[in-house]
Amino acid sequence: MRAGFGGAARRGGADKARPRRGGRARATFVAVRSILAACLLLAPLSARARTLVFCSEGNPETLDPALATTTTAMNVAWQMFNTLVEFAPGSTEIRPALAESWTISPDGRSYDFTLREGVRFHGNARFSPSRPLSAEDVLFSFLRQWKADHPFHGRGSYSYFHDLGLADLIEAIEAPDPRTVRFRLREPDATFLANLAQAFASIQSAEYAGTLPDAEALAAAPVGTGPFAFAGYRADVAVRYRAFPDYWRAGGPAAPGTERIDGLVFSVTPNPAVRLAKLRAGECQVMAFPAPADVPAIAADPALVLVGEAELNVSYLAANTGKPPFDDVRVRRAINLAIDRRTIVEAAYGAAGLVARGPLPPALWAADAGLPDLPFDRIEAVRLMVESGNAAGFDTDLWYLPVSRPYNPDGRRVGDLIRADLARIGIRVRLVTAPWAEYRTTLYGGVPTLMLYGWTGDNGDPDNFLNVLLGCRAAAPGGANLARWCDPEFDAAVQAARRTADIPRRKALYDTAQAIFRREAPWVPLAHTIVHMAHRRGVVGFRMDPLGRHLFEGVALGD
Repeated sequence: MRAGFGGAARRGGADKARPRRGGRARATFVAVRSILAACLLLAPLSARARTLVFCSEGNPETLDPALATTTTAMNVAWQMFNTLVEFAPGSTEIRPALAESWTISPDGRSYDFTLREGVRFHGNARFSPSRPLSAEDVLFSFLRQWKADHPFHGRGSYSYFHDLGLADLIEAIEAPDPRTVRFRLREPDATFLANLAQAFASIQSAEYAGTLPDAEALAAAPVGTGPFAFAGYRADVAVRYRAFPDYWRAGGPAAPGTERIDGLVFSVTPNPAVRLAKLRAGECQVMAFPAPADVPAIAADPALVLVGEAELNVSYLAANTGKPPFDDVRVRRAINLAIDRRTIVEAAYGAAGLVARGPLPPALWAADAGLPDLPFDRIEAVRLMVESGNAAGFDTDLWYLPVSRPYNPDGRRVGDLIRADLARIGIRVRLVTAPWAEYRTTLYGGVPTLMLYGWTGDNGDPDNFLNVLLGCRAAAPGGANLARWCDPEFDAAVQAARRTADIPRRKALYDTAQAIFRREAPWVPLAHTIVHMAHRRGVVGFRMDPLGRHLFEGVALGD
């Protein structure tokens, strides 16, 4: 077993992974294969087991929460992992989790977390934990993302850790004793505590890592402290879990006539019509994201329950500002003016959609309610095209989402409508897509010129939209700023807002940033949504969440 994974590491380049050796790569492959085989061959659930099947919308891009960048992968992770602090289910209120308490220094630069006693990690066919959670595990979980020369940094980009600026913000992470972890920051940051409640900050076992060759093996068979333990994954089929009997937050007795679930399956079902058919047939008990056209029928079905939540999300069309002609703000403004967003929302989203004015969802406290509606003005769009030297128009690609997402139920339909609108001002669009994992890789790699994407907020803070999606740091290759747009004035306002806890001051700075966004038009903001899910009537305790989390802790099944 390796020692010292939780200790200090020499600081290296932020985005340089360790070189790989051929023999080690082969050993990793064999180790990963054996781990997966062991997990997938676990004995099937007993006949009396209460297993809940969730029809999810797609494959997770990773089983490592530190590398997850989609709500799909994060929801897979939430079943297995906990963070130091967490959002209370159904809210953005921060509460203790693996840390039972914390203190913040008067200057806002030091956070001391006291860990709960006796928190157990999962085991698997290869690993039996010999000790409970300790500060060593917390240090391991963050240092592997921070330090490029850490043995478990691997080849990961750790997008969240870096896009949030934590690599530059954190000065040191220390363990004064086994139950205390101290983060020392270079400057105060009003978003720090909420950021630690995100999936990338999940705590993993340093002891488990010590039995494995590298980060790839760690991701192949995850071990956490959460309510469910990993039992296997097969791409395009399912992720399987078992209830963890030693979970630190033991729930009370189930409601009369119900039983707590002891098995959980995420059944990968990309097509919403197929998800609904499986729900009606009882092949799954909960389904994600029904098609808008099916919502009334679900609401009228006595065997089903429709639930909905106005999530903190945004759907948008991003223009790659690093590529001509989209480096010309007049072209970007013309595209904004040429797209009939109201018609798109009515046609593709129905009653679940709200036309977006800017990058922030209206329920978020920093959204500028005074920001005027973006007009639909084809005549002005044509004038801007002529002024920019594009009177004859141009050809471009537009990448559309291949799967339904909570912020966009039908990427192809939205793409078709945008293509028709842009054709009227001379922009000739070729629609392109790819399987979900490849689609995301292509967008994050900076390849497309126009692209449909969206975002569901992780922490209820405006920084999670304006900084993560539009800040200069996130415009680097691999970052979530898909427009590759870096405006120093915008970025200065957003960064200043992080350094103060004064809400009126933050609000004023975010208003400034939203005005700059509107002026420079790196996106066409399209919609915010009420997200729907459905479950069979026997499911008890499942609830929607404004942060897009699907949490099955405490859920029970009745007859």
